Amino acid sequence: MAVYLDPPLWPAHGTHFSHLISDTSLDELHRFAEAAGIPERAFDGDHYDVSEARYGALVEAGAVPVEARVLVRKLIACGLRIPARERGKALKLPLLNRWNAVLPGHDALFLDLLDRWGEEHRKYHGRTHLLSVLEALDLLTEPADPPRTVVLAAWFHDAVYRGIAGQDEEESARLAEDRLLHAGLSEDEAYEVGRLVRLTADHRPEAGDDDGALLCDADLSVLGGEPKAYGRYLSAVREDFAHIGDADFAAGRAAVVRHLLELDPLFNTARGRELWLDSARRNLNGELNPAAWPA
Repeated sequence: MAVYLDPPLWPAHGTHFSHLISDTSLDELHRFAEAAGIPERAFDGDHYDVSEARYGALVEAGAVPVEARVLVRKLIACGLRIPARERGKALKLPLLNRWNAVLPGHDALFLDLLDRWGEEHRKYHGRTHLLSVLEALDLLTEPADPPRTVVLAAWFHDAVYRGIAGQDEEESARLAEDRLLHAGLSEDEAYEVGRLVRLTADHRPEAGDDDGALLCDADLSVLGGEPKAYGRYLSAVREDFAHIGDADFAAGRAAVVRHLLELDPLFNTARGRELWLDSARRNLNGELNPAAWPA
C-alpha cells in the first residue's frame, strides 16, 4: 500500500510534470492528493499530473519516487490502469504536442479548446474524435504535412457542439475566426479556417477545393472503420443524442445515413477513397439494412 511518483519528465505549459499514483486504490490516491493540496482538476483517470515544482514536497509527504516504467508497471499490476483511448483526458499530452506543432505559444487557446472537446455531454464528438481527425489528415497527406489552415479547422470544427446541425458548425466557425484573429493570424488565414469549418455541416466541398476535401474526408474517415469499430462509433453517437427518443433518433439517423450515401463523391480525395470508401459504403448500407451487415 503506497503512493508512487515518477520523475518530472513530461513537458507541458513551460514546465515538466510527474505522475502520482496509488497501487492500492483511488481512494488512497485522492486522500493523499487532498492532503498535499493537489487540485481535483489535476486528476486524470488513474493518476494526478503534478508539476516539477511539487516533486520534492510530495516525496517528503510520503510519495515513493520510482522510474516511469516502474510506475506504469505498478499501475497495470494493481488493475487501476486506464487505456489512453478509453478516456478523453488522457489524450491531452498527444493533443498538446500536435497543437504546439501548428500554433505554438498559445497555451490559453489550447486549454480552451481542450475543455470544449472534453465537455461531459460529448460521447462521440469528443477528444478521441478530434485526435482521429488529426490522424486522418496525416494519412491523407503523408509524407507531407497537412496545411496549417486545415489542421486548425480540424481543431475548431466541433469546438461548439450542442447537437444542432448547421448551427454548431456556424458557431464553431465564428469562434475560430474570432480566436485566431486575436492570436495574431491574418484575416485571410482566420477566415479560411472559418470557411473550412462551415464545410463540415454538409461535407460538400466544391470541385478543386483541395483543402476542403482534406478536412471533409478526415471528418468522415470514421465511416470507413471495421465493423466493430463502426459499432462503437454508432453507440457513441447514440449517447450524444440520449435526450432524443428511440423512434425520433432512428428516423433522424436514417436521414443522415441516406444523405451520406447520396454524397457523390463520399470521399473527395483519391487517398480517402482508397482508404475508406468500400468500408464506408458497407457500413452505411448495413445501417439501413442490418440483416446484410457482417456479424
